Amino acid sequence: MRIRSRSAAALAAGVLAAGGVTAAVVAASPGDPTDLSSVPAQTKTLGISSPNVLSPGLDEVAVAQGSTKLENPAPAVRFYGYDSHVPGGTDTSAQAPFLPLAATSQQEAQKTEPDKNTYLTLRGQKGADPSYDYGTHFLFQGHETGTPGYISRINLDADAAHRVTLLATAEKDGTTALPPIDGSTWDPWAKRLLFTSEALTTGGVWQATTDVPSTVVNLQGIIGIGGYEGIQNDSDGNLWIVEDVGGKSGTTNNFAKQPNSFVYRFKPYDPTDLTKGGKLQVLQVGSLQTPGQPIAFNGPATGSATGAQADADILSADTKDLHTYGHTLDTKFVTIHDTATDGTTPFNANAAAKTAKGTPFKRPENGQFQPGSGFRTFFFDETGDTDNRTQAAPDFGGFGDVQRLELNWPGSDKGKLRLFYRGDQEHAGIDNVTFLSKSKIAFVEDAGDTLHTQRNALDSAWLFDAGADYSQPGAPAPVRFIAEGRDPSATLDSAGGPLVAGNEGDNEITGIHASDGDPSRWGILGAKTPRVFRDGSWRLFWTQQHGDNTTWEVFRGDLPHGGWGD
Repeated sequence: MRIRSRSAAALAAGVLAAGGVTAAVVAASPGDPTDLSSVPAQTKTLGISSPNVLSPGLDEVAVAQGSTKLENPAPAVRFYGYDSHVPGGTDTSAQAPFLPLAATSQQEAQKTEPDKNTYLTLRGQKGADPSYDYGTHFLFQGHETGTPGYISRINLDADAAHRVTLLATAEKDGTTALPPIDGSTWDPWAKRLLFTSEALTTGGVWQATTDVPSTVVNLQGIIGIGGYEGIQNDSDGNLWIVEDVGGKSGTTNNFAKQPNSFVYRFKPYDPTDLTKGGKLQVLQVGSLQTPGQPIAFNGPATGSATGAQADADILSADTKDLHTYGHTLDTKFVTIHDTATDGTTPFNANAAAKTAKGTPFKRPENGQFQPGSGFRTFFFDETGDTDNRTQAAPDFGGFGDVQRLELNWPGSDKGKLRLFYRGDQEHAGIDNVTFLSKSKIAFVEDAGDTLHTQRNALDSAWLFDAGADYSQPGAPAPVRFIAEGRDPSATLDSAGGPLVAGNEGDNEITGIHASDGDPSRWGILGAKTPRVFRDGSWRLFWTQQHGDNTTWEVFRGDLPHGGWGD
């Protein structure tokens, strides 16, 4: 089950050995094992697949891949990375799919695209086999595409037959299908897994138990309907959610899109039971152009803005201010829904945010609190337009960026927002995030096929210094520690044709996640200083989405423990 992909240095050592050269190789233990070296990007060539390249010293091992058969398959879902039908089809026969083609049509089956990873160390977990010991180390995921959506669990200590368990394809009623799922986290107060769906009109948050089968509850009446993706707790048990909703292209700025997504905070009345309700808030950023007023969406709260309205926001002075180094902008959270007064009927959170003059961003996908900040410092990214023809690049966020929000105190409604890093064509489409140490923060790309072709470079994982000032000319460049290649399946998808129609081409880096698996409230992301590559309790995962849909664990092969769990 474990497929090993070696770093550039390890491959070079293997070549020397194969050539009969005897060499004594001594791996020096660095003072900081997260001090990594950059590698070149992998280029995109039609019809050619390429391997992933990692910083010297790093190795990766596949913990699951798309064709891994589920230990408890359902008619509609039989393999980790495939549904039992072709894209847009409804084949649920007992024989489908015959991978990679669906048996009834000889077309490639719909790929499910496992997304954000959540790692937990749990005892007493059961699976489909009541007599099997599933161990204590687990990786939970939702799947981003296909029908139905579903939740899976990779049993990291298990053998091949018990490697991946299907937790759920439907809500608690057993009939309402789960939507495609993007984000995930563990809420230690509620003792539930939380999953998000980024579909604007049907998305939201679902909570799920860890048992098999999982009991899944829809929280759209509590937290709202929105294009939610990134989600995590703060130290008060509040939920921070970032939304990924693409806006309308402008009439003049036809390769750029209007900012149309928001940063939310949900304050539950009882953190141990989210179904009891609470207050949903949206982040409001003060305008430098009109002091005392927020930067707000120009257009209707519901429905699509006109091209002219989109143009007005795409290149507005406010949008530029959000993406300019050196600006410090006042922020506050404002309540847009309170279940005590507004009830628990599902509501449109995106529309409510616009009505309340929340500040729109260009597709923020994920965010995380900096360890050691006492849950005052929150980094979140914007994906941008993923097209180098965007009229919004670089000064208006067209290539995406990273924002840094500083609260006045933990849980405060007020704070300050500053641009941390402004993207360019090389660093674009920034998506998932994780901290590898107190100051090393990793962001990964989802640049998309169009930008891959335009820049002739596939996606990368970048390591930033959270204490650096990237506005300065002498600032150290981000370190590319993963140069994603393109697996054979994604290469076929990218080439197109009737057999692979409906599945996305090229791969995407997603689900980057470092954790020690602590399921207590002291284990939430940002509570501890990560010790990635220092000992076996902290583990690092990412998913090579699309194509073969492989989930990898990354470790340092030149250090004790090699990154494996305890």
